[in-house]
Amino acid sequence: MDSLTPTEQRELQNRMEKKQMKEFMNVRSHGWMLGPPIPSLQLLIDHHQMYSNLVQRCFDDCVNGFESKSLTSREESCVMRCVDKHMKGSQRLGDRFQEQNAAMAQSGGLPGR
Repeated sequence: MDSLTPTEQRELQNRMEKKQMKEFMNVRSHGWMLGPPIPSLQLLIDHHQMYSNLVQRCFDDCVNGFESKSLTSREESCVMRCVDKHMKGSQRLGDRFQEQNAAMAQSGGLPGR
């Protein structure tokens, strides 16, 4: 995917999201899902929501005008920093949760009890 231009990467990502949502909606509308979503489908939904929130946040923080149809170099670098910062923060949070879960499992219960 590194050989694609940023515009091509965004277009590919948009198409993949549309396909995933179309498949999800087909499953729901044909009644194939009886009851709550299966874990892998729920995980997909959660990831899509997280991605959408990230896109919205970085767009709101970095894109200041619509003078041209493409991002300025300043806007593009802002978006890259925003995404990088969010991803590193999410990774760090996940690492801390894993450490806490391991500590809890080792102690046999909840801390402080």
